[in-house]
Parts: sequence; C-alpha cells; structure tokens
Amino acid sequence: MKRSLLGFLSAIFLLGLPSFVFCEEVKEGIQSSPILDEIVVSATKTEEKRKDIANSVIVKDETDIKESAAQSVGELLANEPGIDWQTYGNYGGATQEIHIRGMRGNASQVFINGVNVASPSFGRADVGRIALNNIERIEVVKGSGSLLYGSGAMGGTVNIITKRPSRDIMNLKFGAGYGSQDTYRLSAEQGMFVTDDFGYYLTAGRTETDGFRDNSFLRKTDASLKLVLDKSDLFDISLYGDYIYRRYGMPGVEPPSGTQAYYINGKKFYNDESAALLDHSEDKDGHMVLEVKGNPLKWVDYNIKGYYTDMDNYNYERYAYNGSGLENWITNRIAGIDGNIDLHPFEGVNLLLGGEYKDFNWDNKSFDLNTAGARTLKTSNDAHMFTQGVFTEAQYRPSKYLKAIAGVRHENHSVFGSENLPLFGLVINPLETTALKINHGRHFLAPTFNDLFWPAGLYAKGNPDLKPEIGWHTDIGLEQSLINDKIFITLAYFHWNVDDKIEWQPDSQGVWIPINLEKYKADGVEAGVTIGPFCNMTVGLNYTYTDSEEKTRAYTRQDYGSPPFFTPDFRYDIVNRRATNTPEHQFKGDLTYKTDFGLTAKATVRYVGDKVMYNPETTVYPDTKTVKYALDSYWTADLKVEQRLYKHWIIALSGNNLFDEDYDTHFSSFTDQNSFNTVMSSYPGAGRSVFFNVTYEY
Repeated sequence: MKRSLLGFLSAIFLLGLPSFVFCEEVKEGIQSSPILDEIVVSATKTEEKRKDIANSVIVKDETDIKESAAQSVGELLANEPGIDWQTYGNYGGATQEIHIRGMRGNASQVFINGVNVASPSFGRADVGRIALNNIERIEVVKGSGSLLYGSGAMGGTVNIITKRPSRDIMNLKFGAGYGSQDTYRLSAEQGMFVTDDFGYYLTAGRTETDGFRDNSFLRKTDASLKLVLDKSDLFDISLYGDYIYRRYGMPGVEPPSGTQAYYINGKKFYNDESAALLDHSEDKDGHMVLEVKGNPLKWVDYNIKGYYTDMDNYNYERYAYNGSGLENWITNRIAGIDGNIDLHPFEGVNLLLGGEYKDFNWDNKSFDLNTAGARTLKTSNDAHMFTQGVFTEAQYRPSKYLKAIAGVRHENHSVFGSENLPLFGLVINPLETTALKINHGRHFLAPTFNDLFWPAGLYAKGNPDLKPEIGWHTDIGLEQSLINDKIFITLAYFHWNVDDKIEWQPDSQGVWIPINLEKYKADGVEAGVTIGPFCNMTVGLNYTYTDSEEKTRAYTRQDYGSPPFFTPDFRYDIVNRRATNTPEHQFKGDLTYKTDFGLTAKATVRYVGDKVMYNPETTVYPDTKTVKYALDSYWTADLKVEQRLYKHWIIALSGNNLFDEDYDTHFSSFTDQNSFNTVMSSYPGAGRSVFFNVTYEY
C-alpha cells in the first residue's frame, strides 16, 4: 500500500513537472484579498476579518468544493486540522458526522445559513444529507462556541452558507454524472436578480446508488430556494427554504468471511456481506429561514432571524434471531428566533448584544413486529423542551497590534435549569501578516430527547436522570502569511475537558442505557501549511495530534435500575482509558495543478490513525469486564481531473479510494444464527469508486 501511495503521489507531481521546468517568474496579476483579511461571519455573528478572530478558522469556498473529489460536506472537510469525519461504513445513507478536536458529533453544531440542522433526537447533524451544489461557502470555527450558540457548540461550529443571486449576472448550471455502484447524479441550479433589488437562487438534485454491498442503496432528492430583497445598507431580507427526501438501506456490520446466508420464512435476513438485508430508513427534512439584516447607521448593525424545521425519520428493523423487530417514526419540530445588535460607537470598540429562543417538540411512535414482520404492540411517546439564551460580547482594539474579547451567555433550559457561559479571547498582531490567537471559554451540552425519553424496550431505554455535560475549552493559535500569501501557515494547541460525558452502554441483559461518565478530556496540536500557487501548482499539508482520555464513573445497581436486571451486589468500577473512537494522528495532503487552458487536477491523500472502542461484556455481575477493540489505521487517496471545453462545458472524472484500501469505521456485535456464535464485526469503508460528470455552465 505504501509503495502504491508513493507511486500515486509521484505521478501527480510529475504531472506538474513541466510547469516547474519551463516556468519563468510567477506572473503578476490581480491579487485577491490577503488571507488574514478575508471576512468570516460565523465566529462573532458579524462580519469580522480573520485576523481579528480569537478562534482557529477553516474556510472552504465554491472553488474548493468544485476542485475536490469529495461527494459530501464531511468528506470535503475530512482531515482538515482538527477535523475527523466519521461514518458507519460509508454506504449510501450512512450517518456522516463532523467531530472537531476529538469530541463527538453532538459536540459540534452544524448550521445552514445560521440555523442548527442537528436532529434534537440524536443531538448531531448528518452532513451526508446536505447537497454540495447548494453551497457557496463553509466556515468552521474551532473552540468553544457556547457563548454565541448555546448547547452543543463545545468543539466548534460548522456554518454552511448557501448560494444567493449576483447582480447583473444570470447563473445557470446543469450537471449529470454516472459512476461505480450504478451511481448517478442529476443537478440543476439557476439564479438571478429579477429587478434591481429582488432576486432568487434555485437548486435541485437527484442521486441514486446501489451501494458497494448488499442493502447499501440510496435514493435522494433535494431542492432549495433563496429569495433576496437587497436594499444595500438599509436592510437585506432573505427567505431560504429547502427539502430533502432520502430512502436508504441499513446493511449493518459485515459478518465474518464465510458466513452462510440465513433465512426466516423464506426471507433472507443476512449474508456474508451485510448483517441486515431487510432494514431500511427514510428521512424527510425541511428548513425555512427568514433573515433580516442591515447597517442603517454607521455605528450599528443588526441581524434578526426566524426559522422552522421539520424532520421526520422512519426506521424498519428486523432482528435476525427470530425475525421480530421494530417499525419506528421519529418527528422533530423546531421553531426559533434569534437576533443581535452590533454596536461600534468608537474606533476599536464593538459591543454585541443578542438573544435566542428555541422550542422543541419530539414525537416517537413505534410498532413491535412479530416473527412474520406484522405489526403488534403500538407504543408512543412525546416530549417538549425549550431554551432561552441571552449573550453579550465586548471587543476592544486599542491599537493595530492588540485586540481583547470578553463575553458571557446566560442559558436557561426548561429541563436542566440555567448555565452561565463566559468566554475570554486575545488577538495579537505584531505584523500585518501575523495573528496570535488565544481563546478560553466554558461550554455545555444538554442530553437529547433520545437520551432522556427513549421508551423502555427489550433493547434500549432512556435515562431521565442524566446530567448535562459541562467543561472548558482553551486554544492558542498562530496564523502566518508569507510571500504575499504564497505560503500560509497555521499552528494551534488546544485543551478541553468535560464533566459527566454522556455515553450509551449495555447493561447485563444487553439493554442499552445512556449514563454519565466521570471525566472526558483532550490535549492536541494542529498544524497546516498551504504553499502556492507557484507555477500553476498549490500544495496543502495538514496534521492533527489528539491525546484524549475518558474516565468512567463508579456505578451500583441503583444507578442503572432495579431487579431483575441486576444482581444486588452489582458494581461498575472506575476505569481511566483512551477515549472512544478518537484517532491520535490524522494527516491530509493536497496537490492542485491548474493550467491556462482550463485543466484542473487535484490529488488528495488522507491518513487516519487507529481508534479504540469498548464493549462491556454481558457476563454475571460483579464479575464483568470491558473489552477493548481497535480499528486499524489506514490511508486513502482520491483524484479529480476537470477540463473546461468551449467556455460553457466542463467534464470531470474523479476517483475515490483509488488503491481500494480496506478499512473499518465502527464495531458492533454480530450473532450467527446458524452456529449461535457472537463476535464483534465491523462496518467496512467503501472501496474504490470512479465517477464521470458533465456540466453545462452559463
């Protein structure tokens, strides 16, 4: 594998060799804004230059998306400094999560146009649902974001900003593509200003794939519309709406090689590729966002946002040991409003005042399925919660060399009461091309609806006695630009800690229950460098080291429940261990080659270090033990080549996991009903795939 990888990289470098050999001086041209002067809105909810932000930041624009072979937001961001992209096997509909600095997916808030798109049921956002062709820009802000965004922004935030019309330009684009696993995609987008002030941007897409193993199919349709009324500084009104429908198989783990197919009443339940051949899911997600913002006076900016989200999830699961199962519907409806005013009465002084209200309604309806798959017992459960938050943040820049930031948020949760969340920051700019950043803030994460209220059954139940997670996040970062932005360096150290980490674990009867662990902490280093463009080539290298640890809490029978599930002398002892499912080492390398005749080639390699997972064995208490399982490290390599033809046409060929690297993403147990042996099996990552696409762009 290493030899193949080196050969791949050598070939890509040779592709650009003629440019280096025959390159004269770098051509002077119109320079874009310096990197440290680029505008970021997510870090402070207002427009700020990157060099004025105390957090470490990652920005991906439309060009980055277009050049990458990535098929999803998660894959695009994977292995950027501090970013870990995790899936359950990378099959068509598999959940895709962004983990920032070793924290889990529910500790990072993901937004579309400033509205959180995480499911309140799970507390995490599935970024695999989000259409790439709808995105204009992605801003990742690392470090505690709870001051501005409340619960869940412990590791950071990912804000996805969708496309909007441009004045005096009509955007029109159609795309069609086909690739491995009988995958096809169709996409269309069109935007323009109808009058001087009013415009729209419309996108639509359809994706289908059979997946790389049995029951890993995906059928997805998406559409979005953004209406804009732009009156310059006085006000800018936008109304955004989207709808996503997905139907997909859930194949489960890959059984051990040689596993014989298993049938019940003539139906095949599993084979040696997939542990669940009948399980499938559907998602119906809709978002609506009305935003009004403006700068009516020189010293004041305002932003007001109202939104509504409707998320419906359907699951059909059959359990192979006898054919019984569960049919389940989960509905989340979220309504909210937030607003802020940014006051800057004097040069170098900013005062941000804001507030937010969110209302959550959750409904869970299910039917037990008998061995023939027919509905039997019906259960239903619903719950309601709300949160209120007010915050203020003061910024003071006495000189061009120094900026200080301090703020506090008061959050009131209808279930857990109130929390005060302070934050402190400092930015030092000894040179115009240097930013030294220090950021320290308190964060918290409330349990989800599923954590609290999941109805008690044979396989899982919620825990209404859970505590919220509380902790602090500190990071110190350096951003340095050299040679007119031809070299850009980022370096950061981070430390965070969490008390009462929430984790689902099985009891002695195999019933999964969420519990609070004692401690959860990490220290890490992020480093990145971008070199170029020099002679048509740009190189990007990123590395992240994360040392994370969790400490379990001592539990007795009373902490979990009452007999008959536990023996009277049951005890679960304290254990210090490496944190679950967090790689210590990650690396990403990009090489981009562009020519004056419309050719772009981009090669990407990623390395993910080993991960560990734990499974409490269901033996007789108190003689229980927890077994550690390891997911091996792996490399993957991707390549995309794109050529523009006759001004309006673009053809592209992309390949993912070019060397067909075998790797695993998660573990779960599998019981072979032919032999009654239970083993830990894995979710396999996708193998090699290629995709060809044609786009017409006007």
